[in-house]
Amino acid sequence: MTENTVVQEKLAALTQISGRKPYKAFLYDCDGTLADNMHAHKAAYRKAAEKYGIDLDTSIIDELAGWPTVLIAEEINKRYNTQLPPKEFATEKSTIFISEYLPDTLPVDFVVEHLRNHIGNVRIGVVSGGSRRTVTHTLTVIGLIDDIETLVCAGDTERGKPFPDPFLRAAEQLGAAPHECLVFEDGDPGIQAAIAAGMDWVRIDQITHRP
Repeated sequence: MTENTVVQEKLAALTQISGRKPYKAFLYDCDGTLADNMHAHKAAYRKAAEKYGIDLDTSIIDELAGWPTVLIAEEINKRYNTQLPPKEFATEKSTIFISEYLPDTLPVDFVVEHLRNHIGNVRIGVVSGGSRRTVTHTLTVIGLIDDIETLVCAGDTERGKPFPDPFLRAAEQLGAAPHECLVFEDGDPGIQAAIAAGMDWVRIDQITHRP
C-alpha cells in the first residue's frame, strides 16, 4: 500500500466522521494535528531544559499535549524539583524551535487536505496551546495561514486546555454554538477541553486505514 493510498483512506475516514452532522465550524489543533512536528517540539523542549541542567523525559510533552509552554515549565519544576523561570523557559524553547526545527515542518497531509476541502463551506479555526508567534510561523510554513478565520493561542484566554475556554472563544468568534463545532485533536488535554466545551471531537491520531 502506497503512502498516498494511506493518506486518501485516512482522509475518507475523517471526511465521513465530519459529515455525520451539519457542523458550522471545524476547530483544529495545530501541533501534531495539522503539523507533523511533535518530535521537533520534544527536541526543542529537551534542548531548552539542558540549559538548566535538566535531563528531560519528553514523554511529559505527550502527556500534557496542548498545555501552554509556561504551564509545562511549571509542571517540570514540580516533577524535577527545579526552579525553571517559566516565562523565560517558554521564550527559549520557542526560539530554539523556530530557529532550528520549524523551517522543516511538514503537514499532516490528510488533516490539512480535510481542512482545505471544507474552506467556504464550514468556518475554520485553529485552537492551540502554543504561542501566537510559533503557531503563526507553523501555519505559514505548512501553507495554511491565509485559510484560518480565527486563531486562539496561549494567553488568549485566562485558562487553556484542558479547560474549555479556548474552544469556546474560537466558537464565539466564528459565530457558532458549541454543539455546531467539531474539534480535531491529537492529545488528551485537547479532548478534555472539547468535551468540557460541549463540542464533538475526533482524535486524528486514532484514524486508521484499511489493512
